[in-house]
Parts: sequence; C-alpha cells; structure tokens
Amino acid sequence: MSLRRKFIALAICIALNSGLCSFALEASVQMIEKGSTLTMRDCLEIALNNSPLIKRARYNYGVSAKSYSIAKAAYFPTIGVGTGYYVNTNSSSGNRGGYTYNRNMNNNYYSAEASLNQLIWNFGKTNANIRMNNFYRIAAIFDFDNIVLDTLFEVKTNYYNVLAAKAQVEINKANVQINERNYQRTKAYFDEGIRSKIDLVNAEVNLSDSKVSLVNSEQNYQNALVQLNNSMYVAYTPEYEIESTENFKFSENLAEVNLEDISKKEDYSAPPEDVEDAFLTSQVEKIEVLTDYKLNPFPYTFEESLEMAYENRPDLKAYDATLSAMKESLKYTKREYLPEISGNVGYGYRDTYNTNSFNVGVSLSTNVNILAQKHEIDSAKLQVELAQNEIDLAKQNIYFEVQDAYINMMQLEKQIPLLAVKVRQTLENFELADGRYSVGIGDYIELQDAKVNYNNAQQSYVEAVFNYNVARANLEKAIALPQEVTTTIGDDKK
Repeated sequence: MSLRRKFIALAICIALNSGLCSFALEASVQMIEKGSTLTMRDCLEIALNNSPLIKRARYNYGVSAKSYSIAKAAYFPTIGVGTGYYVNTNSSSGNRGGYTYNRNMNNNYYSAEASLNQLIWNFGKTNANIRMNNFYRIAAIFDFDNIVLDTLFEVKTNYYNVLAAKAQVEINKANVQINERNYQRTKAYFDEGIRSKIDLVNAEVNLSDSKVSLVNSEQNYQNALVQLNNSMYVAYTPEYEIESTENFKFSENLAEVNLEDISKKEDYSAPPEDVEDAFLTSQVEKIEVLTDYKLNPFPYTFEESLEMAYENRPDLKAYDATLSAMKESLKYTKREYLPEISGNVGYGYRDTYNTNSFNVGVSLSTNVNILAQKHEIDSAKLQVELAQNEIDLAKQNIYFEVQDAYINMMQLEKQIPLLAVKVRQTLENFELADGRYSVGIGDYIELQDAKVNYNNAQQSYVEAVFNYNVARANLEKAIALPQEVTTTIGDDKK
C-alpha cells in the first residue's frame, strides 16, 4: 500500500472513530497467481477476503457497535467549559448648577466558567436505550453471519458449475471424436459400395451436430468461469486450475480456468482428414468423465435438519435480536415522561474584584407532550408486534425452505446410482450396435440411436451429480450447517 493510500485510510479511520479503524484498513484484494491450482477451500477463502458485501456488513456492525458505546456513554459525566471577555460601556448626561455634562463609564471584565453534570437516575430510560442498541449490535453480527453464509453458497454453486461445464465439454469432445471415426468408417463403406449415400450424409450431419454441441458447451464453460471469478470478486484472472472435489471427481482431477484467450476463434467446419484403415476407426471407447464417485449420504433426517435450522440460522437470530431491541424501545418510550435526576457542579471566575463563585446542585426535570407521547407508545407497541410477526413468518419460510431443499437432495441422491447404471447399459448397447453395424447386420439408425442414448446418459449423469452437490450445499445453507471455511466479526453476541 502506497504512502498516499495509507494516509487516506488513516483519514477515514479518524473520521469514523478509532473503533472502525481495523475495518477501514481491510481494503486489500486477494489475487490469483498464474498457473496456481486452487481447491474449493482456496476459492472460498478468496471470496471471504474480497467480498465487498462482507466488508459492508463489517462497517455496518462497526456503526452499530459505536451506537451501543454512545448509549453507554450517557452515564459518563458531561463537562462544560467557557471563557469570554465582555465590554460594557455606559453613558449618562445631566444638568447640575446650570451646567450640562456627559459621563462615560467602562465596565469591562473577563470571565471563565467550568461545570460538571452527572446523570443520577432517569427511571431506567438510559438502561433501556443501552440494551436496545446492544440488541441492534447483536443483530448486526447475525446479519454479517448471514452474508457470509450466502457468499459461501454462491462460491460452492459456481465451483460445481465449472466442474459440470468442464465435464460436459469433455463429453462433447469425445462425442466429436466418435462421430469423426464413424464418419471415416461410413465414408470407407460408401467408397466400397457397402453403404448408401444417405448413411454418409447422416454421418456428416451427426458430426456437424456434435461440433455445434461442443461449441455450446465451451461457451457454457467460459460463462461458468466468469461466474466463479465474479463470486470471488477477482477480475483480470490469469490462467489457473481448480481441483475436483470428492463428490465431483474428474478422471484428470483438474479443470483448467483460462479466460485469457477469450476472443480466440477455432474452425470446426472442416471435415476430418482421411485416415488409413478407415474400416477400423470406430472402436467404441468407454468415456469416464467422473471416476471413483463417492456418494456420501446426508447424515441428518428432515426433523434434525429443521431443528438445526431453527437453532443455527443467523437471519432468524437477527430477527430475535431485533424483537428484543423493539421491546427495549417500548420500555424507553413508556418511561419518556418520567423525570430525570441529575447533579451538577460549577465554578466561575471574574476578574472584576477577583470574584469567584462555586455552586453544587441537584435537579429534577421532565418535559413531555402527553398526546405525542401516547402516540409514540402506540407506535412502539406496533413495532414490537411487527417484529414478532417477522419472526413467525421467517420460521414458516424456513420450514418450507428446508423441506424443499431436503426433498430435492434426497431425490437426486436416489437418481445418481440409477443414472450410473444407465451409463453402463447404454455403453454396452452402443458397443453391440457398433459391432452389428461393422459386420453389416445393423443399420445406421440403430447405431445412431445407441450413440445418442450413450451420450445423453453421460450428460444426464453429470447433470445429476452437479444438481446433487448444489442441492446439498443449498440444504447446508438452509440449516446454517457450520462450515470449515468461514470468517467472523471477532466480537461476541452478548
């Protein structure tokens, strides 16, 4: 950080008071080194460090903490000092013994005063105000925790989206290779008069379709990279790689993140070059984009998940703290008409005749508009009822949110093993159809249907794995499951 930036940050700290200084200096952005390999944990940590939403929540908490400190300062004595120099000029005129006269008199003096005023008791108004601001401070902490939770979920979703998009690219690349080999074989058959022209045309069409699908999947992959970088708040990223997760494992284990050549163009329109032994170029290969997939079932029942949500959700805790603050505000409003007892001590000095004065006193005072006070009390009661209604609404929404997330995750948990079996079955069917076509028993439509079914089965499997990981992350967010990677305000919730 340059000297000029440090000076600006220091000036901001002074303006916001010293309590916010630690927040104002946290303005650095964590970048990504070229060629690095990032895990999901790395991406989560980068997002937590860079997120302006989290920084804003820190600032909001700092403001709330200062309001709480200001409320407590009401019990601190008020000190007053003053000094001044006063010029008084008096003039008079009269007539004495037939003579008229004018007389000017100057009565200039210097004075200095000092006073000390101490609140003794105001029948709990100050205590209620202190507690109200403390609950607002606690609510700000839970608001911060909720934003952290949202940030983690967004990064996880985008991370899985990159892995899924990368898997789709690999599937479509393999599909292009399959169609290229099939085109070579069909062309060789056509040249030998074994197959008709329509088979060759269909092979060309299918090859073009597979290339279009590849281009679309590459576009989706680049969009997924943009979303991941955006969720980490990192622009101008260099080329780097991300690791696959235990629940989303690639055969290569790494996915390349490269947006440096975003304007690069590639020609897919050219037909594949002729190869020797075209009759043997098909050879169906098993494509395993996802390997060693481990489906660890979610360890909690719906009832346990719902109980955890009611206990852990920071937004619900923020509503509870706001309700407590509204109750303290009602107490404060009800006590507003009560008098205030305070003590004061004062000292004064005048240089005229070296006059000194000292006073000590206790005062009892109140000032209230009865009608306005009644309406303020009614308004404060409504605020309490409104806060309670928000809690009831939040609990109901949480119930349905957890229920929906749990159902989605459980259904996908059941689908994944079935789709894995379907991939194996469609592969076997494709191999049989390819063999039948090679020896002239099967027709091209049978072969094409088997190939499409195999390709679709792989894509459906990858999509289900992606949806499951996102659904599980969504459920973890809905119940506010404690995360390994997180950040805190650094203050307690008392």
